[in-house]
Amino acid sequence: MNITGHTGELAALATAFFWTFTSLAFEQASRRVGSLAVNLYRLLLALLFYSLLSQGIRSQALPLDASPQAWAWLSLSGLVGFVIGDYFLFRAFAIVGARISMLVMALAPPIAALTGWAILGEHLRPSGLAGMVITLTGIVLVVMERDRSTPIAEGQSARLVHHPQGLFFAFLGAAGQGVGLVLSKLGMGSYDAFASSQIRVIAGLGGFLLLFSLLKRWSKARAVLHDPQALRFILIGAFFGPFLGVSFSLISIRHTSTGIASTIMAIVPVLIIPFAWLILHERIRWREMLGAALAVAGVSVFFLF
Repeated sequence: MNITGHTGELAALATAFFWTFTSLAFEQASRRVGSLAVNLYRLLLALLFYSLLSQGIRSQALPLDASPQAWAWLSLSGLVGFVIGDYFLFRAFAIVGARISMLVMALAPPIAALTGWAILGEHLRPSGLAGMVITLTGIVLVVMERDRSTPIAEGQSARLVHHPQGLFFAFLGAAGQGVGLVLSKLGMGSYDAFASSQIRVIAGLGGFLLLFSLLKRWSKARAVLHDPQALRFILIGAFFGPFLGVSFSLISIRHTSTGIASTIMAIVPVLIIPFAWLILHERIRWREMLGAALAVAGVSVFFLF
């Protein structure tokens, strides 16, 4: 295989692994110190990583050479993706866990496609509807089951097996990521992918600093400094998530189509299952494995057929 001819696809595959690691790390951190504090510190660390990298590669610590248009679109992408999307995703981590949250996040590629159709005028094929149905079927298979407390004679109604608030927050996270990806494509153009990600991080960090001030949660931020284990999880998550993961996702959409990139990146719900079983010792049901596989298959149908 010609590896150099598959730069976008390989970058998307790397992104999927990075997001698997970061979701598990941030789940643990969010359960310990809360999602708001985790978001603040991870973006601070990500900004440090980007500044050091940019200084070494581009001889400037900050992306001051970006155009005003790039700053505008990428900043908006950072606010939508990090402040709105990731805040709710991390809330979902603390409520229903990373594995279920990332399954619901399989809706991000279809949301990105719908947003691309609405904003960029990208074409939507009939297979997209079939893909959305398959993806939703896989998610419903995991989050719903028959209520066995009801007698069969009376009929068995479906009920949620996971906290509805956590599922709703995960959906908001998917929406934030999907819309944010389209806004990133608008802003990045031919500009450096790492510098583009740095602009998104700067905007996201500014948004969370404003939130902390408005909500008067600075005591929560200080409490993180007294929890070394939470800090370790945040450090791991920041390195693999907003630093490597986001950057490789932008590299991917530059070198291949948004659809192919999003499809490969959407395999996280399947990748996370063995890690959740081995590391977190979670009990995995057959419905959850089948549902994750269906969700990923639906995303594939959405873009590739």
